[in-house]
Amino acid sequence: MRSLAIFPGCIVLFAVLWDAFETIILPRRVSRKFRVTRLFYRSTWPPWRALSRLFREAKRRELFLSLYGPLSLLFLLIVWAAGLIIGFALLHWADGSAFQTADGQVSLTTDLYLSGSTFFSLGLGGVAPRGAFPRALVVVEAGIGFGFLAMVISYLPVIYQAFSRREVTILLLDARAGSPPTAAELLRRLRQDHRMEALQQLLQEWERWSAELLESHLSYPMLAHFRSHHDKQSWLGALTAILDTSALLIADFKGPDRHQAKLTFAISRHAAVDLAQVFAIPPLKPAEGRLSANELTELRIHLATVGVPLREDSGVEERLTCLRQMYEPYILALSKYLSLALPPWLPGHQPRDNWQTSAWDRSFTPRRRDDEIRSRAGTLEDELFG
Repeated sequence: MRSLAIFPGCIVLFAVLWDAFETIILPRRVSRKFRVTRLFYRSTWPPWRALSRLFREAKRRELFLSLYGPLSLLFLLIVWAAGLIIGFALLHWADGSAFQTADGQVSLTTDLYLSGSTFFSLGLGGVAPRGAFPRALVVVEAGIGFGFLAMVISYLPVIYQAFSRREVTILLLDARAGSPPTAAELLRRLRQDHRMEALQQLLQEWERWSAELLESHLSYPMLAHFRSHHDKQSWLGALTAILDTSALLIADFKGPDRHQAKLTFAISRHAAVDLAQVFAIPPLKPAEGRLSANELTELRIHLATVGVPLREDSGVEERLTCLRQMYEPYILALSKYLSLALPPWLPGHQPRDNWQTSAWDRSFTPRRRDDEIRSRAGTLEDELFG
C-alpha cells in the first residue's frame, strides 16, 4: 500500500514546482483554471474581504484590506514550501522509510521531519537515510530548497519594485486631478493653468503607465491586492480617471489631442479588460450609470466655464455612452471584487487633495482660531492652485 503513495507525492511536487515556475519565472498570463496560486487566492480573498465588513470605520476597514496583499504573498510561499516538504515525505514513505534513527522507530512524522530538515538545510541529524534512493531524494530536495530560497530572495524585490513604479505615477495625479482623481478636475486644472498643451504629454505618460500596469499585473496578479498609500487613491481609481478623461476627450473635445486620447483609451481599456479576465470576473452591467444625463450637462457646463473647447453637436452623449460601455462593466467588476472605490466624474463640494491635509493640523492649530486660519489657508490655496 505504501508504494501507492508515490503517485500523490509526485503529483504534489510537480504541481507546486510548476506553479512556482509560472508565478515567479514565466513572464506571461497563465490561463489554466487549476493552479495552486489561483486556488489559494480564490479561497482566501473572499473570506478576508467579508471580514473587513465587520469594521464600521472606513479607515480601519481599508487598513485591514491593505494587509492582505503582503500577507498573502508570505502565506503563498509557506504553502509552496509545505507542499514540497509533504511531497518528498510521501516519496520517502512510499520507499519504506529507509532511515536510521537513534531509537530505531520510524513513522510518517519521521519522513516529514527529514524532509523539512533537508528542505531548509538545517542538518540537525538524528535521522540518516539508508540506500541509494533515499539519499538521492535528500540531495534533490536540498538542491530544490536552496533554489527555492534563491527564488524567494529575488522574487520579493521584483514585486515591490513593480509596486513602487505603479504608485509613483498615481501620487503625481493627486495635484493634477484631485483626491479622488476625476476627469472633470483634471481638465479644469489643466485649462485653468493655461496648460492644455501639456495634455498630450500627460496622456502619453499615462499610456505608458497603463502598459506597464498591464504587463506587471499580468505577470504578478497578486499586485492588484497591494493597495495605495492613501485611502482616496488606488491603481483602479487612477485607471478609471484616465479612461474617463480619454473617453470625454474623444467624444466631446474640440482640439488636436484626440488622437493621443484614442491611444491612451485603447491601452487603458485593454488593461481593464485583461485584468478582469485574469481574476475570472465577468463584466457587470450597472443598474444606474456613473454619469447621468443631468450630470453630463453639469460636467459640460463645468468644463465650458473654464474655457475647455467642447463640441456643440447633439451626438456627444451617445458617443460618450458607447465609449463608457466599452470599459465601465469591467472596472465595476474589478471594483466589486477588489473592494476598491471608483472615482466620480465630477469632484465633490470643495474637494481637498491629499497633499492639503495633515493629521498634525489640529495639534498645532489653536482651537479658537482654527476656523479663521483654515478659512484664510483655503483662500490662499485657491489663489495659488486654482
